[in-house]
Amino acid sequence: MGGTMTIVMLMWCVAAFLAIAIIAVGLASRPTATKLIYGLAAIVSVVGCAVVFMALTGNQTAAMRLPLGLPWVGANFRIDALSSLFLVIINLGGAGASLYGLGYGVHESSPQRVLPFFPAFLAGMNLVLLADDAFTFLLAWEFMSLTSWALVMAHHRVADNARAGYVYILMASFGTFALLLGFGLLAGPDGQYGFEAIRAHHPSALYAALVRALVLIGAGSKAGLVPLHVWLPLAHPAAPSHVSALMSGVMTKVAVYAFIRIVFDLLGPPVWWWGIVVLALGGATALMGVLYALFQNDLKRVLAYSTIENIGFIFVGLGLALAFHADHFEIAAVLALTAALFHAFNHSIFKSLLFFGSGAVLTATGERNMEKLGGLIHRMPVTAFAVLIGCAALSALPPFNGFASEWLTFQAILLSPELPQWGLKLIVPAVGALLALSVALAAACFVRVFGIAFLGRPRSAAAAEARETDRFSLCVMLALAAICLLAGILPGFVIDWVAPVVQNVLGGHMPQQATVPWLTLVPITNARSSYNGLLVFLFIAFSASLTAIVIHLLASKATRRAPAWGCGYPETHPSMQYSAGSFAQPIRRVFGTLAFRAREQIDMPPPGDMRPATLSVHLEDVVWDVLYAPLVGIIGFIADRLNVLQFLTIRRYLSLVFVALVVLLLVIAIWR
Repeated sequence: MGGTMTIVMLMWCVAAFLAIAIIAVGLASRPTATKLIYGLAAIVSVVGCAVVFMALTGNQTAAMRLPLGLPWVGANFRIDALSSLFLVIINLGGAGASLYGLGYGVHESSPQRVLPFFPAFLAGMNLVLLADDAFTFLLAWEFMSLTSWALVMAHHRVADNARAGYVYILMASFGTFALLLGFGLLAGPDGQYGFEAIRAHHPSALYAALVRALVLIGAGSKAGLVPLHVWLPLAHPAAPSHVSALMSGVMTKVAVYAFIRIVFDLLGPPVWWWGIVVLALGGATALMGVLYALFQNDLKRVLAYSTIENIGFIFVGLGLALAFHADHFEIAAVLALTAALFHAFNHSIFKSLLFFGSGAVLTATGERNMEKLGGLIHRMPVTAFAVLIGCAALSALPPFNGFASEWLTFQAILLSPELPQWGLKLIVPAVGALLALSVALAAACFVRVFGIAFLGRPRSAAAAEARETDRFSLCVMLALAAICLLAGILPGFVIDWVAPVVQNVLGGHMPQQATVPWLTLVPITNARSSYNGLLVFLFIAFSASLTAIVIHLLASKATRRAPAWGCGYPETHPSMQYSAGSFAQPIRRVFGTLAFRAREQIDMPPPGDMRPATLSVHLEDVVWDVLYAPLVGIIGFIADRLNVLQFLTIRRYLSLVFVALVVLLLVIAIWR
């Protein structure tokens, strides 16, 4: 299939998504609409995924122009290796979410608020990646934001969901405005909004720095970089679970794509200090995200904050690639960018899996609070197995895919002593230490999630009466779990698959991994380091099997009965188990006071008082209190003062418009 045919088929896929959305408007209230809409969306997503997978494998490039958009630019669309990779991520995630929706959507209380916007959201994300001019890109970006906002507001009558939607649309508008200013600087006074024209005319050093800052704000706000993350833990839990999987696992990758496209492609050669800013933000995001996740009891909020941590990992890889590329250390730059792209793909898989698992738990129990779950491994064994694999992958445990990509990131960090600038020599090891701490805390976080939600005894009647979820949901979760394992034990094939992307962006790629003996992953040379996921998997499988066989053969077959040791308590009750709060308490006492101003209040009744003792923990979002709360106050103050503009006379309105026009003309004259 040629490149031209590929982009034509992708545009037809976008048109099909929009047509499905229109059909859903008329059919959403009918009982059969759920399976029809999600079934059609799944088919289109699978077709789109297959088309772009072949395009990426063949390293195809093609462009298309439609007579829409700005008259002197039109609507330009283009597919290359970079957009192909992220199109695979989007359409693979869309296919999984659509198939999951076939079963999960049956329980949706407001299908008319979800079904029309779901395929439109998929169309918007595809259009962002295909756009080849600033106007089309921003239009598609805003369409993506608005459709996802509508999905967040699907259950607007639920407590706090309206606030989540409000914060999300504000942050989305702020991010779009930042990107608009960035593209305005790139286009210059001549209005060259086409990406090809922007590539041909690199901005000055000052404008390039401003554009980088604006893009970091615009793309970072959509991705969830700290301190622009405040919408993410509100919006992701508010949306239906399969939409949460798309927003967390897929839409954040659209933001990563936007950053790579503009900073690595359109801005021209980078400057080394750009890497310092991205590295610092990435490291802080990774640590803060996992700390936030550790102290949450809401299952979906834990996953939302965990997304912030993984976005931090990805941006650390991008920051390393910028720094190495600026210093012409191309081997290390290629390794860092490969690690970032690999982790972006991996995160889309295991985060979608975990959000699907949380949706299955929510459907079965009606609960997202981990304190009211427990014992689900007996009631929902297949879901528990899939979620366990997702937790292991997210915790970067071998032999799963999360370990392979994070290990590659650390291999790039170990090359930092070769950098000539002392600023980079100092910050890269510090960021590496933050990432190492984040990995350890992520493992603790998801031991907590799985242990509290699935192990032990049920903490509520809903958990005790839970039933396994539907077959569609189980098949999707098991398929994603299989990808987590395969990408972990055969990472070389994934690296070879993304090699055309790295070649397209940096002009080089890692050595071909599929030809290495025993499928060993060798980032630089064997003398430095190597990893063999297949051998690790075989060793773990053999050791576990041998241990089970030995225990089975040597254990006594006699039946023995004895009272369970109750730890000194005469009655074993589910409330005597570790809770989510008690599990996190040691870590909260180490980090909580500094990072979240954590305060514990204990009410211990005196002897003779039959009231139960209570422990309440209060955490503050320091970022919100320090950055956003004062900003909200300032905006409110200004809005109150500007309210007088609503009551001007016609003469004063015309005078105001005249003054504004003169100011704009002066700005354009000075700029030229």
